[in-house]
Amino acid sequence: MTDLTEADRDSRDAAIRAILPLVPEMGWSRRAIAAGLHEAGMAEEDAQFLFPRGPASAVEAWLDLADRDMAEAAGDLSGLRTPDRIRTLVATRLRQAAPHKPAVRQAMALLALPWNAPVAIRSAGRTASAIWYAAGDTSSDFSWYTRRASLTAVYGATLAYWLRDDSEDIGPALDFLDRRL
Repeated sequence: MTDLTEADRDSRDAAIRAILPLVPEMGWSRRAIAAGLHEAGMAEEDAQFLFPRGPASAVEAWLDLADRDMAEAAGDLSGLRTPDRIRTLVATRLRQAAPHKPAVRQAMALLALPWNAPVAIRSAGRTASAIWYAAGDTSSDFSWYTRRASLTAVYGATLAYWLRDDSEDIGPALDFLDRRL
């Protein structure tokens, strides 16, 4: 996802923002991608460049966009302790995803398919790194790996809990997260 130029990334982000409202009805599908590109004023042929692996690429692009949006929305966290920084970032991520909960469910179902395992693993690792970088992590030793592996497990469990919870509030999911931090 990082080999795009800035203009290409902007186009891909615009396409994802146009596709997202269509996902609850159409799912993460080639049809939703085509309709989203049309909605964003792009040619349908752009799908091959922006999302080379189809719906799995679209989900990966959305998760990349969500990582960047989360880091930007969190702002300066330097006054917080590390667990509070992580909590704030996860809470930001869940709040931003809340209007798109059906799309999150469908994305997780798509990534759970065995042939999408590389995308799922890459996306989970990218999200854990985005959270740690936004939290101010500068480690470059073995702890870099252990922090990301631990956070991937904690964030994945929190996301699963949040998806299972039908309440409008993310409070129960944050309580779940607090018990793991």
